[in-house]
Amino acid sequence: MYIADKDRYNKLEYARCGKSSLKLPRVSLGLWHNFGDNNDFETMQKLCFTAFDNGITHFDLANNYGPPYGSAEINFGRILKQDLKKYRDELLISTKAGYDMWKGPYGNWGSRKYLIASLDQSLKRMGLEYVDIFYHHRMDKDTPLEETMGALNQIVQSGKALYVGLSNYDGETLAKASEILTQMHCPFIINQNRYSIFDRTIENNGLKEMAHKLNKGIIAFSPLAQGLLTDRYLKGIPEDSRIKTDGRFLKAEILTEKN
Repeated sequence: MYIADKDRYNKLEYARCGKSSLKLPRVSLGLWHNFGDNNDFETMQKLCFTAFDNGITHFDLANNYGPPYGSAEINFGRILKQDLKKYRDELLISTKAGYDMWKGPYGNWGSRKYLIASLDQSLKRMGLEYVDIFYHHRMDKDTPLEETMGALNQIVQSGKALYVGLSNYDGETLAKASEILTQMHCPFIINQNRYSIFDRTIENNGLKEMAHKLNKGIIAFSPLAQGLLTDRYLKGIPEDSRIKTDGRFLKAEILTEKN
């Protein structure tokens, strides 16, 4: 039986998210890779245990993390049920919807039908009554922003999420979305975006500046560029590396001499 390290809250700094009262650990554990059915379940458990033992309380998922889609949430749900259930109120669990999840016109983008249905499915997969943060995963030019933000507000009002966030937005759309959510008194507190020395998009599309102006938090995904900013690939491509074993989002072509 897993018992968390009693000194776990003495190892990491916690920072207030924007002007909200919610504090996040300076490091979170993202389940984008390494939690699908193509990975070892015992290793997944050890990753979660090591994270929590070191003060990482935030576990970040999305509906289509895997592969296959949904498997990361299912596997994390198993770990919650078996090992972490008694610590639920110490954990901050987030998930998202916005990319393709199921076939047909209702399993993608930003409609009210998709977002609410997707979160319902995510909660079932993880065995939860609510998530702490629910994100819209990407901008959708074909859905009125009022509809997408209205769905996020309805999700909070229904008790299925405590806070909402936006992922992969630019500064201009962030400002419009924030105005709508503020009028609805919806607790929008955070933006999730890719950010590293290889990808400085949020400095160029206005997101970083606007988030600061609006007092909204920013959380970075892929801050080490999926391992490119470590010594992982300096001497070739290891057989057990992400490029060699997965290759969906990290291609060997990026390993140029310049990079």
